[in-house]
Amino acid sequence: MFPVNIIHYIFLFLSGLVTGGIIGRVVRRYCSGKPQGSSSSACNKRFFLAGTLFSLFTGVFPGVKGAGVKGDRGIKAVFGRKILPGLVSAVLFLLSFYYLGFSAHFFKYVVIFNLLLLVSCIDLEVGLIPNRFVLIIFIWVLLWQLFYPGLSPLSALLGFIVGAGLFFIIVLLSRGGMGGGDVKLMAVLGLAAGWPDVLIVMVLAFVLGAVTGAGLLISRKKTRRDALAFAPFLMLAFILVSFWGREIWQWYLVSM
Repeated sequence: MFPVNIIHYIFLFLSGLVTGGIIGRVVRRYCSGKPQGSSSSACNKRFFLAGTLFSLFTGVFPGVKGAGVKGDRGIKAVFGRKILPGLVSAVLFLLSFYYLGFSAHFFKYVVIFNLLLLVSCIDLEVGLIPNRFVLIIFIWVLLWQLFYPGLSPLSALLGFIVGAGLFFIIVLLSRGGMGGGDVKLMAVLGLAAGWPDVLIVMVLAFVLGAVTGAGLLISRKKTRRDALAFAPFLMLAFILVSFWGREIWQWYLVSM
């Protein structure tokens, strides 16, 4: 007999794989429904940035081939579009259960995390953040705040205003480097994180983005003129703050 916890983790891992598969289908359907000539026509040309990680695996095991695909580029596409979302979603399910258990907050955050994963995949694929999915996250967070609040109304409101306001200023200063979708997504994450955690989300997102961008420039995967999808960094920063926000604040205060 397996321990009950092991069964829970197996069930959650499989749930994450299924959820990630659904996310992948939604991403492909969203891209295929875009008219040719728009920014979404890149769906057939771009691959998930994280798919390049598969190059490390194929470099160590050069005999590995993807069924029905040709060459390393095809393998990256299969990994990035079909396998990676499921693995990431499974990790999100497991982390949520480990830190939150089967509580109300587990269901709240596992939905937020997977919706952010969906938005991030689309941003990586076509370079935009769809309003419809940001609106769904906003409604989900708002309903929880109204009927099962984890934050004070003032904290949630300040998080929303600061997230939207600061990002709006950054978008104006970036002169096209960031878009309105980033502002809307940051506002929603500010509502979910509250004040002052919204500041940590923003700082972490920019640090993660800067480090990744520098690595891509050094490796010549990107140039200074290439855009870098920012939704994945917002997602990762929000996840880190959701689980370890208090520890991050304590580390910051001690280091000061």
